[in-house]
Amino acid sequence: MASKVVSFSGSWLSPSSVVGKRYTKSNPLSSAATAIPPRTSSLHPAAQSQRTTWLPGLEPPPHLDGSLSGDFGFDPLGLGEDPKDLKWYVQAELVHCRFAMAGVAGILTTDLLRVTGIRDLPVWYEAGAVKFEFANTSTLFIVQMLLMGFVETKRYMDYVTPGSQAMEGTFFGIEAALEGSEPGYPGGPLLNPLGLARDVDSARNWKLKEIKNGRLAMVAMLGFFVQANITHAGPVENLIAHVSDPWHKTVIQTLIGS
Repeated sequence: MASKVVSFSGSWLSPSSVVGKRYTKSNPLSSAATAIPPRTSSLHPAAQSQRTTWLPGLEPPPHLDGSLSGDFGFDPLGLGEDPKDLKWYVQAELVHCRFAMAGVAGILTTDLLRVTGIRDLPVWYEAGAVKFEFANTSTLFIVQMLLMGFVETKRYMDYVTPGSQAMEGTFFGIEAALEGSEPGYPGGPLLNPLGLARDVDSARNWKLKEIKNGRLAMVAMLGFFVQANITHAGPVENLIAHVSDPWHKTVIQTLIGS
């Protein structure tokens, strides 16, 4: 159950920019809206040389000029040298970050409820095999595919043509309630009820926090996968086992014992 709910909610947490940037509504599909502007550094040369990089003392590549949220100059394979590819990777990372954050939150919550005995739930990696009484597996799969497919298609359309999904009538007449600042960052009273990131400075700060937490969540998910494969237990159980005997139940002993 947890697995299905988390994966479904992840699509809504992904940059489903069902509405895009506040472009001029008269002609949001113009070439001006879709053209990729040349990337120029937003930092002063002195600040550029002093900015934090993923490896201290390393000169960041030219295409990572510090203007992107969470840009620490990490691109050892040069995947983002092409501006079009970089634009795609930025959105792809954002999607994976949000899916990972939703997944980590879902796994930890359900595992905590299961271990404490509050709820009778399966361990997270077996949740997908559970049969539900209110609907069969095929029905749930079809509904999930339709809903996620619709939202992800709208997100992709806004990525290809920024502002196209902000036009009146593109989302059941509630476009204004979802209007965000740019593709990948929907907002409005429905997706930003607290009014966070209203100004430029706070938006930059929240974007940085999101990308940092998202990257941490992706690493955590990788850890969950490895733990499940080796220990056949959930993360909370693994934590309890380690705390009970921290000198003998560690990653190293577990790997050796496997």
